[in-house]
Amino acid sequence: MAEVGALMPEETVQASLKKKGPKQYALWVDLEYCIGCHACTMACKAENNTPVGVDYNRVTEVEVGEFRDPHQTPGLRVYFVPMPCMHCGKPACQAACPVGAITKRKEDGIVLINKDKCIGCRYCAWACPFGHPQFNAEAQVMEKCTLCVHRLEKGLRPACVDTCVARTRFFGEVDDLIRLMREKRAARVSLGFVGGTTATEPSVLYTR
Repeated sequence: MAEVGALMPEETVQASLKKKGPKQYALWVDLEYCIGCHACTMACKAENNTPVGVDYNRVTEVEVGEFRDPHQTPGLRVYFVPMPCMHCGKPACQAACPVGAITKRKEDGIVLINKDKCIGCRYCAWACPFGHPQFNAEAQVMEKCTLCVHRLEKGLRPACVDTCVARTRFFGEVDDLIRLMREKRAARVSLGFVGGTTATEPSVLYTR
């Protein structure tokens, strides 16, 4: 079982931030310990100053199991699933954008929307299997999680990771995260993706 409050070693994070050449930043969310407090959502909203109705980091509830016999212990469990942008290896949103406003950075794999180019057509939202891009009605453009790229450039973690009170969110290069998952969860690790979708190669990993 994972160690509660286990963090990616600071030296590993800093080494990843300083590494030259192509890499893929990722997030690992250990659903075993997420308590659904929405602190990540609030931190993200404050950090990015998003308007009402636009949330880069939503938290959904997923029920697993069945409840058949009221005289027995219910075989049900609710997981809280944070849903930031997946920063996919093959972004469907990028392929769908008719004006080339969405790019995937080669140096770190982060997917960004250029608001100066965006025409607010919402094609990216329809194409994304996770429904992440959101329309900002005030600015008339699409917006999404940037993995707090402005913080990364200062050597800081994404706001959602630093704020997580249960310490269930981990940030780093994808290979480092997978190694950490194996160390913390050993053979019991159950790696998955939201909805089981892997066609777009999402870079947010979940275990439970």
